[in-house]
Amino acid sequence: MTIERLRIYHNPDLTAPSLVMGFTGWMDGGEISTGLIDYLRVNLGAVPFASIDPEPFYLYHLPGSMEVANIFRPFVKIKEGLIEEFELPSNTFFADPEHNLILFSGKEPNMHWSCFGDCIFHLCQRFDVKQILFVGSVAGLTPHSREPRFTVSMSHAALRTKLERMGIRFSGYEGPASFITYLTTRASKANIEMISLVAEVPAYLQGYNPKCVEAAIRCVCGLLDLRLACEDLRGLSDEFEKRVNELVRQQPELAKRILQLEEIYDKEIFDTELSDLKDWLYQRGVRLD
Repeated sequence: MTIERLRIYHNPDLTAPSLVMGFTGWMDGGEISTGLIDYLRVNLGAVPFASIDPEPFYLYHLPGSMEVANIFRPFVKIKEGLIEEFELPSNTFFADPEHNLILFSGKEPNMHWSCFGDCIFHLCQRFDVKQILFVGSVAGLTPHSREPRFTVSMSHAALRTKLERMGIRFSGYEGPASFITYLTTRASKANIEMISLVAEVPAYLQGYNPKCVEAAIRCVCGLLDLRLACEDLRGLSDEFEKRVNELVRQQPELAKRILQLEEIYDKEIFDTELSDLKDWLYQRGVRLD
């Protein structure tokens, strides 16, 4: 079942490219994972060249309430009695030869992780991919008025130095694993460097978060040494924050909670990322706590 599920339509001109991956599902809060891939795909002009057949990898029915079952069902659109759209999960690879990049946008598989992984690593082997980068997100205590913080897990210890220079925190997570974690364990055995970045996004906001997407893109561009102007997204981010601020002002209790989150966030930043400055001030008799 494995490799025949991978369909390569043509062979783009790539030389040991990097693969950047995004998945819908568990680690796509604020649509950071899929939003990043969509933005890169459009702005880099990446074109589809391969896909993974969804049929064996997803549950379309789960016993239980309608609310639960709806999460797994394919999407359908009917207009005046005629079916206009019927969407199964899609898993598509896009090529950007100019920047020597492969982008992947898909849905985290429910089943047969090893077979889905075989498809990905077969494509990596065919195009001599040397590095895989994933960006996802989880809901957390980061306020919308601050930059999302990233934690990272990696396939090889040699990547630590590069990531430390960028100020990215190393993950200490324990709990249910994602498909990305599974891929990272396989990447180390396949001699492919893999980095998994997870942004902490505001838990009290739902839907697309352009500010967090912009931060994720800046992080990815730094890791890939990619130059990409994001003025349009920056404008969306500023407008997004203004709208949220206006809504918060109308809810005093929420505003109070967010102020507390800001104080916690700022203290953590000062105690960790700015610890040298804090020590320097203490030595000169300036105490900030």
